[in-house]
Parts: sequence; C-alpha cells; structure tokens
Amino acid sequence: MKINYPDGRSFNNPSHSSLHASSAKKKLIFGDRGMTLEEEINESNKYYRSHDIAVIYKKPTPIQIVKVDYPKRSRAVIKEAYFRQASTTDYNGVYNGYYVDFEAKETKNKNIFPLKNFHQHQIDHLRMCQKQGGICFVIIKYVTLKRYFVMPADTLFLHWDAQKHDGAKSIQLQDIIDSSIEIKANYDPTLPYVDAIQQLIESGKEK
Repeated sequence: MKINYPDGRSFNNPSHSSLHASSAKKKLIFGDRGMTLEEEINESNKYYRSHDIAVIYKKPTPIQIVKVDYPKRSRAVIKEAYFRQASTTDYNGVYNGYYVDFEAKETKNKNIFPLKNFHQHQIDHLRMCQKQGGICFVIIKYVTLKRYFVMPADTLFLHWDAQKHDGAKSIQLQDIIDSSIEIKANYDPTLPYVDAIQQLIESGKEK
C-alpha cells in the first residue's frame, strides 16, 4: 500500500528504511574502508576498551616545543619542535593480565617486508619487554594484498639478527605466512588482533 503525507510526500516504513540503511552502512564501512593500519588499530582499540576486553593505547611521542606564534590571543600555532627522544614501539597496554607491547607496520610490497622499517632501539625495547614476560609482536599490513599478520617478536628477532650474517635486508612473505598468525579485517572490531594475542598466550610464543 502506498501512503503519502498530507503535503504529497511519500511515506516509507521507518523500520524497513532504518534496517536497510543500517545494513547498507555496515556494508559500506566493511567494503570501502580506506583506512591506514594505524586507524584500523585505533578503532579496534576503542572497541576493545568499550567492551572491557583489553586496554591498549597508541603511545604519544614526546616532543619539545621551541617556537610558538600567537596569530590570535585565543590561538597558538607551533612553528618549531623536535622529538625529545627516539620513539620505542607504537602501542602498549594490558590484555587479560598480560602486558602487551607491539609495533605496527604497513608496506606496499607484495613479496617481502623490508627490515629497514625497524630501528635498533625498537628491537632492543621489544627484547626488554619480552624478557619481563610481556607479549610482544608486530602487526604487518600488506596494503596491496589486503592481508594482515601478527608476527611474534621472536620471529622478528630471528630475521633482524640474521641480516648481520647473511646480509638479508627483508623478510619474505612466505616466511611471514609460515611463522605468523594471519587475521582478517572485520566490522567490530575493525582488526581482531586480540584473537591472535590469545593464540600467542596459548601457544607460549610470547615467552
């Protein structure tokens, strides 16, 4: 039955329309994400915190401000600043009683992951955290392939140390597939990496 408002506008069933709009919205978010890895992890962390699953945040990078302009009395513009110290890793927090510390990296390469994406101080930091019983890993996103991997820190250490002997400057995709946990992009959470953390706990790979 077609129903119109008094002014002639068509009436649509609210429940049907809202259901359709909600479904379309979910499909749009899932299929046309266009997010960076950092954005995907940040959105996932919001979901985990709001559902009391984990408390994980992106670490702020400390900076020293040296020059500020005040074009308006109510507004300040930073003109010059520098990093106080080298950053460690991107994220840390707590999951189910475990300290979690990890780095997030993405690449447009299809077959390798360049080790130059890491720095020695990040490797040292992950080693120290793992020695204290923390769960340490790297989330790697192959942008072109749309594939995500949670690589245990031990695997990263193995390849990092090996480059000093064999000169290898990258990790082959197949090596990552063989030694990591692949995760799939989702809706809620956007990137379910906590599932991989649980697998690391159960397998003992975090030690």
